[in-house]
Amino acid sequence: MAKQPALAVIPLGGLGEIGKNMTAVRYGEHIILIDCGLAFPEEEMMGIDIVLPDYTYLLDNKEKILAVLLTHGHEDHIGGLPYFLKQINVPVYGSRLALGLVDRKLKEHRIERQSDLRPIIPRDMIEIGPFTVEFIRVSHSIPDAMALAIHSPVGTLVHTGDFKVDHTPVDGDVIDLHKFASLGERGVLVLMSDSTNVERPGYTLSERLVGKSFDEYFLEAKERVIIASFASNIHRLQQAILTAHKYGRRVAVAGRSMVNVLSVANELGYLHIPKDILIELDEVNKLPKNEVVILTTGSQGEPMSALTRMAFGEHRQVEVLPGDTVIISATPIPGNEKLVSRIINQLFKLGCSVVYEGSSDIHVSGHPSQEELKLMLNLLRPKYFIPVHGEYRMLKKHAELAQDLGIPGENIFVGEIGQVFEFTRRYGRLAGRVHAGRVLVDGLGVGDVGNIVLRDRRDMAQEGILIVVVTMDKHTHQVLAGPDVVSRGFVYVRESEALMEEARKKVNVALEKCINQGHCGWSYIKQEIKGALGKFLYEKTRRRPMILPIIMEVDKTTT
Repeated sequence: MAKQPALAVIPLGGLGEIGKNMTAVRYGEHIILIDCGLAFPEEEMMGIDIVLPDYTYLLDNKEKILAVLLTHGHEDHIGGLPYFLKQINVPVYGSRLALGLVDRKLKEHRIERQSDLRPIIPRDMIEIGPFTVEFIRVSHSIPDAMALAIHSPVGTLVHTGDFKVDHTPVDGDVIDLHKFASLGERGVLVLMSDSTNVERPGYTLSERLVGKSFDEYFLEAKERVIIASFASNIHRLQQAILTAHKYGRRVAVAGRSMVNVLSVANELGYLHIPKDILIELDEVNKLPKNEVVILTTGSQGEPMSALTRMAFGEHRQVEVLPGDTVIISATPIPGNEKLVSRIINQLFKLGCSVVYEGSSDIHVSGHPSQEELKLMLNLLRPKYFIPVHGEYRMLKKHAELAQDLGIPGENIFVGEIGQVFEFTRRYGRLAGRVHAGRVLVDGLGVGDVGNIVLRDRRDMAQEGILIVVVTMDKHTHQVLAGPDVVSRGFVYVRESEALMEEARKKVNVALEKCINQGHCGWSYIKQEIKGALGKFLYEKTRRRPMILPIIMEVDKTTT
């Protein structure tokens, strides 16, 4: 009798980090994927647009992949799909909203015709290879978020996706606690649960609290109201639109992602927009200021976002004015605190009334706090537990919480991306590692920028660059022109003429040394120039600029 395969869980993103969520679930020769997200670049990733999971393991096993299952429509769960589907075209299951947002992305990448998008609703059950998958409604900051119950021949894996327990959600669709309890009664082999807010005690507040805060600030506002939020927080946008309607204000939308999400959500019926309330952005200045609301991107202080450009007078259609009430309805993502502080300071300088988290109840999280995490663990009572969706300290804290509730420490796995977790009815264990990491997207280039290129960019940003141009005879190696030394980001040449002249002399000495010793290979000469000039500049300035020698050869016999 053949040995029964184990259920393998392989996180390729979302462990030890926020974003690029992606998990492979494998049984025998069959793989299904949970989410396919992206992450936004960290501060030191100069010039990078987005960060994707490394798909190498999936490319090596592409014939085994059956489908992608989406938990919801946030960028960190769907943003990597266009890049993934270009290489591995499999069916994608998700809510109408998540698939609507995916479809818009695929059209931008011009691959929508070859895609196979399959809509599902909560409580749907589908067969995919050896798996039976149930979709379970949860509350989150975007409609139709779902958890997954994946039934395999060796047991059930539950992945919560991003969730919270909101008993009064804006859309009235309450988390399906009954289904979670039912799964717990039948037995859960493995639970993977959201760890983002594990450090927060108590419960996460209801989204409706933000609606009440909007009402208070709209009542007090004498002129325009500008609300910056995540584009995908549709419940937040709905409350802003309805509050604007209540106070007789018209609504304009700024920011490409905000316009796209609003358009998709409206087309699919996820938003109720009163008739004639929406106006074009260029109509804002034609209306009385106390009759206008602007919904905009920029809640994270992004330099190119609509709010930032408005605040610094760089937006083509709108600028923030004294007397405006600006509501930043979001909390800074870790690493974005300085950017958010910068925009808040600028808004205050302009004479605005600024409302932001810490000074008001203008934002609530879409993730569960400790008591909700305990509730999920108690309802499901899993045999094995893997905390996911969080930095390492969050995963560790969630593991401690689970242990306090009675799950044995040896049955809890705090892992990293690329680790393989294997489960059967008899055991759970770490079973090796697959290739995992990050792929950087810069413009149209996917994966062509790596650590070495990033290091070079950092060096140039921190110390500057010095370009040395020399023209030499191809045969005699005689210097025909130069050396010319060009500084970018190192020193201001007009104020450092003596330094630059001495630098040219050092280059000449290095060139003469190479020629006299008969070392006339271009690579050798370049190394000598870099060595001599680098040592000299460090002694004079205590800086190490990037030195880029350029040797142009001329064949005088042909001229």
